[in-house]
Amino acid sequence: MQKIATIFKRDRWLFPLLMWLTSRGLIVLAMVIIAPLLSVPEGARSVPQGWGVFFAWDSAAYHAIAVEGYNYVNDGQGYNVAFFPLLPLLTKLVMGLGLPFAAAATLVNSFAFLGALFILYNWLESSQGKNVARWSTAVLAWCPFSLFGTVIYTEGLFLLCSIAALAACDRQRYFLAAFWGVLATATRITGLALVPAFLVAAWRKNSPFRAYITGFLASGGLILYSVYCWLQFNEPLAFLKVQKAWQPEQDFFGQGWLIMFGQILFGHANMKAGGLVDLWHPLIIFAVGILCFLLGKFRDRIPSVAADLGFGLLFLVLWLVAGDPFLNTVMVLGGIYLLWHTRKKIPAIALLYAFFSFCIIFSSGRTTSAERYVYGIVSTSIALGIVLQKYPRWGYTVTVFFAILLCLFGLRFAQHQWVA
Repeated sequence: MQKIATIFKRDRWLFPLLMWLTSRGLIVLAMVIIAPLLSVPEGARSVPQGWGVFFAWDSAAYHAIAVEGYNYVNDGQGYNVAFFPLLPLLTKLVMGLGLPFAAAATLVNSFAFLGALFILYNWLESSQGKNVARWSTAVLAWCPFSLFGTVIYTEGLFLLCSIAALAACDRQRYFLAAFWGVLATATRITGLALVPAFLVAAWRKNSPFRAYITGFLASGGLILYSVYCWLQFNEPLAFLKVQKAWQPEQDFFGQGWLIMFGQILFGHANMKAGGLVDLWHPLIIFAVGILCFLLGKFRDRIPSVAADLGFGLLFLVLWLVAGDPFLNTVMVLGGIYLLWHTRKKIPAIALLYAFFSFCIIFSSGRTTSAERYVYGIVSTSIALGIVLQKYPRWGYTVTVFFAILLCLFGLRFAQHQWVA
């Protein structure tokens, strides 16, 4: 019995470590070894050498903050104040060891992501069981947007802080929940979803007064950053006011979502031309829709393997035809569906956190990076893990598909092509 107990304890760190090593290994293989061998597409850049391969897009803002500090002007052009301070602060501390920015930031984000996998696995194993813990950890590690848990972005660090805060709150360890909540709200603004989640959870469980205090204290990271902006720039909400400087203008609320749905249904060419110049795209989408309806209607009359294969092939066709808009929509709307489907099985605090996180994401009416923000809501990974542990055949198929996309996203990021 003691030997079996030892094996289970070992699994608590061995499985997350295995998921991290294999998924991060694939990213390094794609970005460092394969990407330099490929021709550079039009509009892309040649692959940088060394740690620079992990540096693109938002990485420049974090570099400027870590090296030069924040800047802000009232016309909104000094937009790096929109990026929260914890990642550049930790990076600057690691740079004190003599490492360049790109190396330090990559290591901070990557090892924070490893910590997130450890905490997620141990939390779910004790509350949901080993199978759910394994599948949820695998989903978080292999989801294609987990790329941002390795490159110089905040996903790894934010997942570590938010998962640790949720796990501590679920276990009624209120001091730890407040501590990790402060770090989460110092990492990105969506960490604010923890505050109402903690408060509503405390009210539902009739928790002691300190649980409510925990909810308010979790906003400490944002409050401290706001105080800094007030003292430094005489504008406590500077990080909100600069949003207009780098977010595309909308003619109406939700315009981006309407355009993305149009791209899925009618295609880029037709949307750009404002008319029907590519007849094949809407015809294929319509045919796939009809086939999905028929396959669902007559599913009981065909072998389950054939039905699963059919749905998988139709999904693949939709991805090949509709591309990123389809994947992004599936990530967002599919995440909402999974949360609703598993609402009675998922930890209550995770469900509340997801609800308030989606409220923050949808509040802007924009689609820019929405799929990446949804990935940062760990509750969606838990929901998918709950489903896949019941249907492992689908689980292995989804994992393989994730691995393919993870490799493709890594190649695109290395060539400085937009990913999310």
